[in-house]
Amino acid sequence: MKIFFDTSVLVAASSVHHEHHGPSFSVYQHANRHSASCAAHSLAEVYAALTRLPGRQRMSCEQVLLVLDNIREHLETVVLTSDEYSSAIAEAAAEGILGGTVYDALIAQCAIKAKATIIYTWNVDHFRRCGAEVASRVRTP
Repeated sequence: MKIFFDTSVLVAASSVHHEHHGPSFSVYQHANRHSASCAAHSLAEVYAALTRLPGRQRMSCEQVLLVLDNIREHLETVVLTSDEYSSAIAEAAAEGILGGTVYDALIAQCAIKAKATIIYTWNVDHFRRCGAEVASRVRTP
């Protein structure tokens, strides 16, 4: 079984104050580079999310860089080629995906490229819009 982590799960696993921290951390702590992966784009999204959390939840840049190092140690990082990006955007357009949800479509394409059998996300509806191949693999932790 190959697991793929969406940004939403990585953020929740990394922030003890997050409402989904428990289940997210539970699945993340068992991950390793041989059985789990994430999109390279998710590293930037994790950085953006954790450095803009409200109040005491917000992490410093240095703290988040440590989180990212941990993610890179535990998960294989998947990148798309230029042609794969173009294809994924065209597929998203064909599915009627608009606006920022295209980023979830790109992350979903990374999951397919990684041959993931499970895609963990808290944005279930966004990922289910990315076609049957993705929808059948989507789960919450």
